[in-house]
Order: sequence, then structure tokens, then C-alpha cells
Amino acid sequence: MTKVCIIGASGKLGQYMVRHALDKGYEVVGVCREESVSKLDRFGERIQVFPGRTDDREIIRKAVAGCDGVLTVLVPWGVEDYASGTAQAVLDFAEPAARLIFSCGWHITRDGKDVYSWKLRTFVKLFGTIARAFRFADLNDQVEACRRIFDSDTKWTVVRGSDLEEGESQGLPVWSRHVGDPILASNLTRRIDFALFMVGALENEDLIQEAPAIVGCQTSSALAAG
Repeated sequence: MTKVCIIGASGKLGQYMVRHALDKGYEVVGVCREESVSKLDRFGERIQVFPGRTDDREIIRKAVAGCDGVLTVLVPWGVEDYASGTAQAVLDFAEPAARLIFSCGWHITRDGKDVYSWKLRTFVKLFGTIARAFRFADLNDQVEACRRIFDSDTKWTVVRGSDLEEGESQGLPVWSRHVGDPILASNLTRRIDFALFMVGALENEDLIQEAPAIVGCQTSSALAAG
């Protein structure tokens, strides 16, 4: 792995991924909306930035060219298929052998075997309804984006994150295939460590075509699981 593209680089998660990728010695390309480019100024000339919407197919085509890995933050903004458009552009234009790592929430399920708490089910239903009514976000679009990823024959990984908090790194999160597994019960991960898992997945072949649900390695449920 020598060159990676980070799509959604200016967000909180994206900036952590840029940092981790640079720390590993990767050449880094970033994609973010033009109005957010200044958020990446602290990285200076250490990264190449492509300003534009992350569902802009021409921007994505240029940005992922020659990249060994692509890290994508799937954001379901608006009601115009932003997340699925982003995912499709990555699937269409990434190099054939590239590792493709996508981020989403626990509400995404690959095989229908995840077991969700009533709190999470209620939140997803209420937030999803309100967000779509106000044309702010569409959680169903993120579901569609992941369906397309799961159906592809690329070297993908979909990292499903728990609730996030800020703070110093606690180390690489632990994971399980299904929400509801005891190790995930704490439902909390440091955002910096979510990014660490995303970057680490680039070179973890055990995660190819897996949808790991993650939780912080120092949470009570992770420690109890040993």
C-alpha cells in the first residue's frame, strides 16, 4: 500500500484518517467539498486535495486513479442519493485491485442477523423520518449504498461504527460480525480510533468482503470479552 484516497477528508473522521495515513507513510489524496478545503490546510503540501462533491463522478475518477486504497465516508446528506452516488463512483472508478474501505453506522446490516436494541431502532426510525421530511438526510440512501457495495466483487470492507466520542486514542477497536454480540454492548468508540480501524483495514486481508461492527477496545464489553 503506497497511495490512498480519502473521500470526505475534511470531516472529523476524514481528518483523523488523513493523519493516520500520513503517519503510516502513505501518499494521500483527499476529496472534499470546495467550501471545506481550508479544514485541510494544516496538512499543507503533504496531501493532494480534489475539491468537489463526493458524488461527483468526474472528481472521483480523477482522485482514485493510481490509488492502492480508497477510504470513503458514506454520508447520506440530502435526498438526492448522495451516499449511493458516492459509493457507485468509487466502485466504478477505483483501480481493479484497490482495497475499498467504507464507513457507516450500526443500522446497516449485511445478512439480517444483527440484533438491535429498542433505543437504536427508535432513534433510526425517528431520525430517519424527520431528516427526510426536512430534506436533511436519507438513511435509506446509506442502506442502498451498502447494498451496492455488498453486491460488488471488489475488495471492499464496510466498517460499521458505534456511537462516537472524542478523546485520545485507546488503540485499535475490536469488532464482531453482528450487532447484538456481547463484545459490542458498550456501543462506544473514540472517533480517532474509528479512523485508525479504517486505515488499518487497508492492509488487513481478513476484512475483505466483511462488514465489521466495531467498539472501543477499552470499553467494558470489550474488556469483559477478553
